[in-house]
Amino acid sequence: MSNLIVHGGSPLKGRIVPSANKNAVLPILCATLLTREPVRLHGVPEITDVKKILEVFRQLGSSVSVDFTSGILDLHHKDTHFDPAKDHLPEEMRSSIMLVPGLMARFGAARIEDDVKGCTLGAREIDPHVEVFERFGASVDRASDGLLLKVDGKLRHNDHWTDYASVTTTENFVLCAALADGTSTLMNAASEPHVQEFCQFMQMLGAKLEGLGTSRLTIHGVTTLGGGEFTFAEDFHEIVTFLALGAITGGDVRVKNSHPEQFPLIDRTFAKFGVQILHEDGWSRAVVNGKLKVKEPFTRNILQKVEAAPWPYLPVDLLPIFVALGVKAEGSVMFWNKVYDGAMGWTTELSKFGAHAFLSDPHRMVTFGGKPLTPAEVESPYIIRVAIALLMVAASIPGKSVIHNATPVRRAHPQFAENITRLGAKVEWVEGD
Repeated sequence: MSNLIVHGGSPLKGRIVPSANKNAVLPILCATLLTREPVRLHGVPEITDVKKILEVFRQLGSSVSVDFTSGILDLHHKDTHFDPAKDHLPEEMRSSIMLVPGLMARFGAARIEDDVKGCTLGAREIDPHVEVFERFGASVDRASDGLLLKVDGKLRHNDHWTDYASVTTTENFVLCAALADGTSTLMNAASEPHVQEFCQFMQMLGAKLEGLGTSRLTIHGVTTLGGGEFTFAEDFHEIVTFLALGAITGGDVRVKNSHPEQFPLIDRTFAKFGVQILHEDGWSRAVVNGKLKVKEPFTRNILQKVEAAPWPYLPVDLLPIFVALGVKAEGSVMFWNKVYDGAMGWTTELSKFGAHAFLSDPHRMVTFGGKPLTPAEVESPYIIRVAIALLMVAASIPGKSVIHNATPVRRAHPQFAENITRLGAKVEWVEGD
């Protein structure tokens, strides 16, 4: 595990170019298994999960050439092999479940490890994925260390309506449908920006896909997919993170943002804490006049609230970032995570800074902001943006704080400490137990 040492109190200022979105990069990497043609990707971030998937590709005999300095990755799965009895997938990375469609389409077999997981965001079932695989014709058998999946012949087309708009389930459906023998439709599909980016990549490979960005996707299966080049967009999570770091420290950070059309709801959420977001000439900037202050609702006797759910709601992954602003801003806010059970149980760590945060139930937290805060040593759960939210609070407080177990940051944000150091932050990684 790695810890982050934070010497807070310095306003962050400057310009920064975000990296690509992990949640677009990983499914796109998995999608490359569907083609035997070469693929070149631009803007690939040097993060833990990317390295793990590339190592899997190497072990399976694929050609992998990557330069993280330039962000260029060349993949060619022409000579790839797979044996479900010997070849295991990464357990500690939930995105490895998206390798299953490519393996089934090419080798008629795949596996799901028993302990496939990502961030500790409460119960994250695999049943919706297994159901998708079964609907495309896979048989599923339980082994001692996971699930074995087999397909006799081609994947078969089907129509499906998911229980909820799951990002990974949507991507797995598209991955299966792309080479299936007919037309498949998915209702209640996820439509987050990274899902749209993934679908654009699939179209670049030659997938016949309709309904991009909507809750109904239609995929006409094709015989083969081709290769090509693709460039990743900036990660909107990272854009929000850098803007929020500028706001919470009283600084002035400008972030490259090629898609401000995705930001109206995010901008309005920032405004609830007294932060105005400006988008000009491809860059975004957070402006705060004075101290952070919660905007009072016109309706009496209710709290200001931030609700997070599948897109086009405010993304759940961003909720911790706004919790950090809520701790700092004068006033009270209710935060509501409508997706994950138990993902907000880190109020005790906020209290170590002197913050007043109350966990109402497994889905809701109330912050009573504007309290005097002091440096602290805190433990981050294994959730990427909770680690960053704790760092945000620490960065806003003069003095030395320590974020223990901050390793999850490296799963999504390459050179994160180095980037914010260039903005004036005083942070460093220290290896710990």
